[in-house]
Amino acid sequence: MERYSRQMMLPEIGEEGQAKLKAAKVLIVGVGGLGSPIALYLAGAGVGTIGLVDDDVVSTSNLHRQVLYSEAQTGELKALCASMKLTALNSDIQINASSRRLTEENAHELIGQYDIVVDGCDNFSTRYLINDVCVELGKPYVYGAICGFEGQVAVFNYRTTKSYRDLYPDEEEMLRMPPPPKGVIGLTPAMTGSVEAMETIKIIVDFGSVLAGKLWMIDLRNLQTNIFSL
Repeated sequence: MERYSRQMMLPEIGEEGQAKLKAAKVLIVGVGGLGSPIALYLAGAGVGTIGLVDDDVVSTSNLHRQVLYSEAQTGELKALCASMKLTALNSDIQINASSRRLTEENAHELIGQYDIVVDGCDNFSTRYLINDVCVELGKPYVYGAICGFEGQVAVFNYRTTKSYRDLYPDEEEMLRMPPPPKGVIGLTPAMTGSVEAMETIKIIVDFGSVLAGKLWMIDLRNLQTNIFSL
């Protein structure tokens, strides 16, 4: 257990918490800017089974923020590249990589295999799909989103009936909106994804105050943070 000794020193985790992490199964939808830190820190913490779902390939414009990948992997499938990186980081855990998009046809099958779903995607339609399937199957949904210097995280369907639809109730209006600006500094997904990973670990081990039914927001330009109840 030397690998995890530093976090096992924490009374909130200990041997019992580490055993819970080993037994946990977490699905990450999207392994881009948000998914990179989420996957790296969950793998490093020893989450026993991590699923990756992403049908995209690595591009040069990804590299300033998607720290799972290297220049040599440009043009290759992200899910497979991420799987190799995470296995190299921690060969004691299982990585299930799926190079496909989460759809209405496969969402129940994929999500049903895991305990928690963590959001690394970048569009409203996928988030509504994740939310609705998680509600139906009784799975916690750790949500995250970024834009520019701003990030936000929430936890839905965990010890509360609050869901993504409480944050954005009008799906049709959201889907009609133009895509948000693509400008972002790499530290925004780094910090936001790290908070998502922390919330996931708190749910697994059962300690601390989880953002259940709450929205955490940060602006990195001034480090102002807020937490709102939904």
